[in-house]
This record gives sequence, C-alpha cells and structure tokens, in this order.
Amino acid sequence: MSDVERARKRAETLRREIEEPNYRYYVLDHPTISYAEFYFLLRELQGLEAEHPELVTPDSPTQRVGAAPLSEFGEVKHAVPMTSMDNAFDEAELREWDQRVRKGLGPDASVIYTAEPKYDGASVNLRYERGAL
Repeated sequence: MSDVERARKRAETLRREIEEPNYRYYVLDHPTISYAEFYFLLRELQGLEAEHPELVTPDSPTQRVGAAPLSEFGEVKHAVPMTSMDNAFDEAELREWDQRVRKGLGPDASVIYTAEPKYDGASVNLRYERGAL
C-alpha cells in the first residue's frame, strides 16, 4: 500500500472518528471526549490534508467550524472582534501565538495578557459604556 493510500484511509477513519464528537459537542452541547482529544484528532487530519491536498473533501471537519449555532442564540456584531488562542496546548504553541499577536498589532504595541480558566462552549463579551453595563 502506498503512502498516499495509507494517508487516504487514515483521513477517512479520522473523519468518521471526529464526526460524532463534533455533533455531540456543537449541536447537543454534550461532549463525549475532552476538548484536547477532539483537537488532537482534528490536528492529525489537518496534517494529513496539508501533506496531501488531494485528500481534502468539502465535507471534511477541517473545512467547517463545528455546526450551525443553536437557534436560541442571536447574531451579534462586536465592536472589537473576539479572538481565541488557536488551541495552544503547550508552551511552544503559546509562544507562536504570542508572536502572531505581536506581529499583527505592530512593533510599537504594548501587549498585556490575562489568563483565566476556560469554560468550554461559551464566550462572554461584556462592555461598560458611560458607566452602564
């Protein structure tokens, strides 16, 4: 079996392994595997597809973000975009993210970080304007 054929079979397997946890996490809000486990599977698939672009399919989990939001959530336009750390799982990935932030902000920008525990699946953006929340 060729390397490309092995990669194709592994990519198919990974897509199947990702699909159910993806649905349970994004649609049912009831994850069955940890966030880290899910993203390690997704990263492996991303790696295979990067090495073999011919394996990318329109329905691949790498070609979409989760699932459609629940109907209970309305659409909100933020004055300042909400961003994330791009799933940094170790110090090296955190440092790479920091470098991208600094590059994006420009050489004279001052960067201060605040770190807090992440409660997966929810994001909150609160604003005070003229003393009112």
